[in-house]
Amino acid sequence: MRGWAGVLRAAAAGPGPVPGGFRERFDFGGRDVASWFPGHMAKGLRQMRASLRRADCLIEVHDARIPLSGRNPMLQEVLGIRPHILVLNKMDLADSRQQLTVVEHLKQQGCSHIVFTDCQRDGNVKKIVPLVAKLVGNSPRYHRAESTEYSILVIGVPNVGKSSLINSLRRLHLKKGKATAVGGEPGITKAVLTRIQVCEKPLMYLVDTPGVLPPKLGDMETGMKLALCGAIRDHLVGEDIMADYLLYTLNKWQQFRYVQRYGLAEPCDDIEPVLRHVALAQGRMQKVKVLTGTGNVNVTMLNYPAAACEFLRDFRAGHLGRVTLD
Repeated sequence: MRGWAGVLRAAAAGPGPVPGGFRERFDFGGRDVASWFPGHMAKGLRQMRASLRRADCLIEVHDARIPLSGRNPMLQEVLGIRPHILVLNKMDLADSRQQLTVVEHLKQQGCSHIVFTDCQRDGNVKKIVPLVAKLVGNSPRYHRAESTEYSILVIGVPNVGKSSLINSLRRLHLKKGKATAVGGEPGITKAVLTRIQVCEKPLMYLVDTPGVLPPKLGDMETGMKLALCGAIRDHLVGEDIMADYLLYTLNKWQQFRYVQRYGLAEPCDDIEPVLRHVALAQGRMQKVKVLTGTGNVNVTMLNYPAAACEFLRDFRAGHLGRVTLD
């Protein structure tokens, strides 16, 4: 990890000013994404292949802010010939003006059935059960032809809202509460769970699975987008470089809500003054011992790591605007 001094130096130096004062590209400092694949995810993929035989339909959940990035190529293999629905969750955090363009791109990639959802408020979730029933009714079920119930497999990369979708479906169709643990960190669902009923008519069960990322992501840009959306644990990537990349991204998409939120005078391409304003606005301070000629003295300083975490949290909560990163 470059550390805070390195990030702040790199941000200050940057790859050079451009018209408008913002960076045209981001310097990743020679980082590699190879180590961002926890062991339990590989195990989950093997278990998921076994669950596939019992599934009538696959619901792939992905983050609407990164509709084209990070969809697991292994999952494409796993999909096989089963009916497939792509649920783009957290649509309330993505730029709604991009939806038509996103759908066109995905249809070119072979995704015919796309549903944008907001599982926190059950937005659009009611469209899923009728679509599943229609797709399964129109497709061969082979060894499960005699069964009157639907078995659905939920797949996707970490922290895109798979468990939230299951809970939302249960609220809508069974009037019941949480069936699976939900967390804001990737990898909360570590074991492939038992079947969870989500609907009475038609009788429909879902299997929740851990999210699975490929062992090697295509490039740093894809990895960083996934990290910003919480699909990779922050400490594996480094909150320092993530905060700098977030600033670069917000400027690139001309999303300047951070200026008013943190009390800056104008948009800024340098992460140091932005984090300084975040720390001041949110009261992120730390006491540091400084050795002087008369002994140790406690000095209160701005806490840059805490400010970076706050910056990332604000983005993920939608406080910095609705942004589609792709």
